[in-house]
Amino acid sequence: MVEIQNKTLNVEEIRSRFPALNRMHNGFPVAYFDGPGGTQVPREVVEAMTDYLFNHNANTHWEYPTSNETDAIIEDSRQTLADFLNAAPDEIAFGQNMSSLTFHLARALGRDLSAGDEIIVTELDHHANSDTWRSLEKDRGIIIRAVPFDIESGTLEFEALESYLNSKTKILAIGAASNAIGTISDVKKACALAKANGTLSFVDAVHYAAHNLVDVRDFGCDFLACSAYKFYGPHIGILFGRKELLEKTDFPKLRPAPDNSPDRVETGTQSHESIAGAAAAVNFLASLSEGSSRREKLGYTFKNIHSRKMDLTEILWNGLSSINGIRLYGQPPDGNRTPTVGFTLRDIPSKEVSKKLAERGIFTSHGDFYAMTVIEKLGLTEQGLVRIGCACYSTRDEIDRLIESVKLIEKG
Repeated sequence: MVEIQNKTLNVEEIRSRFPALNRMHNGFPVAYFDGPGGTQVPREVVEAMTDYLFNHNANTHWEYPTSNETDAIIEDSRQTLADFLNAAPDEIAFGQNMSSLTFHLARALGRDLSAGDEIIVTELDHHANSDTWRSLEKDRGIIIRAVPFDIESGTLEFEALESYLNSKTKILAIGAASNAIGTISDVKKACALAKANGTLSFVDAVHYAAHNLVDVRDFGCDFLACSAYKFYGPHIGILFGRKELLEKTDFPKLRPAPDNSPDRVETGTQSHESIAGAAAAVNFLASLSEGSSRREKLGYTFKNIHSRKMDLTEILWNGLSSINGIRLYGQPPDGNRTPTVGFTLRDIPSKEVSKKLAERGIFTSHGDFYAMTVIEKLGLTEQGLVRIGCACYSTRDEIDRLIESVKLIEKG
């Protein structure tokens, strides 16, 4: 049972809202541990998307009912995602995905940079938050500095970050949590250091937002991006930017396109059904708790669901640790981490481990997860990691099945 502010929900009740969990494979019920690459979707999200397509489908800003309804759905979704991030609705922009939005932002900010200016990224990040900024090396002659991470602890070396900041540092791009090994980084501290240096800060919250409630005001960041498909929504990206920055940043845009914030960030016609679905995902999470506002409900949900996921992660960590040939990476369960665990089994390629687990109905992701630098520094370029992620629908039984299945693989 999960205790949630004046409301007790059985995990099976949560699971009943996810049709995908009824799937069988090779006679086994499927256990989805691939959440860090994309979670399953509750009925409410699909219903919101089909309702839009069936009943409101139109382009925006024209004087007839379905167009007006589309405008209203988009504005309501901006407010919903603003509540999710503790932002204002005119600070929320939508796009195809986080990578596209970040490339777009980098290109826009790059227009005001000169050769010799510096951008700080980190080695712990998904390459969507490093290669996007590295593209400015070629385009603008920008110097990129990468903050290293400690291989044993899986944490960023903040001393290096502080030493890299100087008068030429224009942007700090940092991930809130590692999608490969689960480390949560102190982005509030990093953004404060950037602000004190007169440096803009961008936070990749794609992995973090699935497990901890984002607060852009508390972070003190200038920009932040996340993806709805990591927190039970459709494939769409969300970009937060402080209004004054969105209004003055020289985003590439068509001359007839709106010039107001946040419309000036969005290029072309958006996926309106996905925007509706992203809002439905947030409302699904809010519906799991009671409270006086959507933001308060979300706070209770994240606190309690995340606590349960971390309990499962501790069981998973301890169970895997008892298996010969297993190596776990990153912070232990009581460290500052998400419920995402990366491991290797002897020298067996991660692809083969995941394939064998799938034969028993256990779906896991494998490889480098676009966090290539992390995998290289861990010496796992050829082997890769097997990645296990706990979601709101994960159960103790599924964790036990996973541990037993890894034991069978180890025995050959």
